[in-house]
Amino acid sequence: MLLGPGDDAAIVAAADARVLISIDTQVQDMDFRLHWPNGYSTTGFDVGWKAAAQNLSDINAMGGRATSLVVSLTLPGNTTVEWVEDLADGLTAAIHELRASTCAVVGGDLGRGTEISVTAAVTGSLDGRPPVLRSGAQPGDVVVLAGTVGRAAAGLALLESVHEYGSLEEKLRGFIRAQCRPRPPLESGPAAAAAGATAMMDVSDGLVRDAGRIAAASSVHIDLDPEALRYLGEPLRGVASLLGMDPLEWVLGGGEDHGLLATVNPNVMPLAGFTAVGSVEAGHAEVTVGSQSPANVGWDHFAD
Repeated sequence: MLLGPGDDAAIVAAADARVLISIDTQVQDMDFRLHWPNGYSTTGFDVGWKAAAQNLSDINAMGGRATSLVVSLTLPGNTTVEWVEDLADGLTAAIHELRASTCAVVGGDLGRGTEISVTAAVTGSLDGRPPVLRSGAQPGDVVVLAGTVGRAAAGLALLESVHEYGSLEEKLRGFIRAQCRPRPPLESGPAAAAAGATAMMDVSDGLVRDAGRIAAASSVHIDLDPEALRYLGEPLRGVASLLGMDPLEWVLGGGEDHGLLATVNPNVMPLAGFTAVGSVEAGHAEVTVGSQSPANVGWDHFAD
């Protein structure tokens, strides 16, 4: 940041001569509820954290590092100043705790509306490296995952359940934190890029749907390993049993953990921080699980 808030625009250095940019919006009662059926109340800190995390994750998925964040808030007139200050604290806490050390909040906008809407845009730098796109996966590559999948979906199921938040043990509350305050593995994107990752993508809409986006962009077939998926589902078995769910459904279709999905040449394996979850094959652009079509294909923003 060369010039921060106070003028009509901020000034951010772009030493690479290329600028990564991404934007995300959270809308009350579409992306979050202020008050959930299980009694949990979404804080401004939660919304601020998530606004930062999901944007930082997009820059990470290109192999870059975030350099600045701007935020636009639309708020009902009865929104308390404390809630907005809490949101600002959540933004800065996420940037610091997720170790996006070169990123700063450099400005934004404030307006009035009928519901809370938070839009954040982030810029980033590639530091001289080529970007890692969705379209570079090659037959023979290994599909790898950094971070987690399914935890945020489990947290959402708890928020929508009849199990009162105040009665939940700490381990179960951890799933709700995964939904409200996701922790994308921000060091993994640049590391995978440096190791020669052929394709990468932030997992925001579910493992199957986002793997399918890589498959479509790269014109390849991705087959996910059932054993690897069962391993990813093991930490979810307790909460799944409580809610009468199958943990594999969350692993396959749950979004918003903002893990990092990548494809790499097998010669670079093992890759620190990543778990092998499948393979890239020649063939029709689709995703299978153990060569079978999965029933759960993830989140669709307009159909769901």
